[in-house]
Amino acid sequence: MSGINPVVGAKDVKPKKPKKQKSSALYKQEHRVAFLFVLAPVIGFLLFSVYPFAYSIYASFTDWNGLNRMNFIGLDNFVKLFQDPYFYQTLYNTVFYMIGIPIGLGLALLLAIALNRGLRGTTFFRTVYYIPVISSLAAISIMWAWAYNGDFGLVNQVLEVFGIQGPNWLENKATVKPAIILMAVWKGLGYSMLLYLAAIQSVSKSFYEAADLDGANSYQKFLNITWPMVKPVTFFLVITNIIGGFQIFTEINIMTPTGGPEYSAASIVWYVWQKAFKYYQMGYGSAMSLILFVFIFIVTVIQFYLNRKSDYSLD
Repeated sequence: MSGINPVVGAKDVKPKKPKKQKSSALYKQEHRVAFLFVLAPVIGFLLFSVYPFAYSIYASFTDWNGLNRMNFIGLDNFVKLFQDPYFYQTLYNTVFYMIGIPIGLGLALLLAIALNRGLRGTTFFRTVYYIPVISSLAAISIMWAWAYNGDFGLVNQVLEVFGIQGPNWLENKATVKPAIILMAVWKGLGYSMLLYLAAIQSVSKSFYEAADLDGANSYQKFLNITWPMVKPVTFFLVITNIIGGFQIFTEINIMTPTGGPEYSAASIVWYVWQKAFKYYQMGYGSAMSLILFVFIFIVTVIQFYLNRKSDYSLD
């Protein structure tokens, strides 16, 4: 008995591991169903986004015309691309259209501030400004093409009232891009305005009340309260408008089917479509699309970096 210790210390007791419960049949069935729901969009993304993107990358290194067999030609498409004056022209036109982004955002912010004052008819004006957003882009382009007509267009008829002889807007190299910018600003004004209005209405009134106690005027309240609080919305709108601006196509194709005088209205996506689907130079069009993707990616990364440097916090 001397070799046996009847008292077992607490340290000698090992905790028992809990038994792993078996999953029920219903639990397993729910997981399988959930997996199928998740798998469907993943397969769709792989089939309709990843695979076409990878295929277009390979096509950019070939002389593929969309019908015949692909022949690998290396960097010939890219060499030809950077020697193509129309590529630079259409890229310049596309970047020029970006002038409408700050104009549209500035007007949208002013309208949002005005509608936030609780004036009579706010709901009516919000509806009126948002109608172009939900309208067909093709229909709007046709309507504006008629309005810009040099002979019987509504724009020139209004200018004649003030004794001004308007040009043929879409056939004039100097006026075709401003005309398209004006239409694009009008089209997207309601969407940006509603986002700004929602952001402004989410700002706590206590901030403005504290500013009133400190004797701040309207400009100071806008600069120190309203603008910082709507800054995330501005960042979102800038990013989405830049991406959408680089992809402008329908307006150009309907309002200026030939790209405008001397390609003065042609966008980069319109030029890609011309090369790929009209002249069947799919490899060359894929090379331009790849360059456009890289350009958009770089601009987006720069925007995210600049936004991160300008982050703010409210103490």
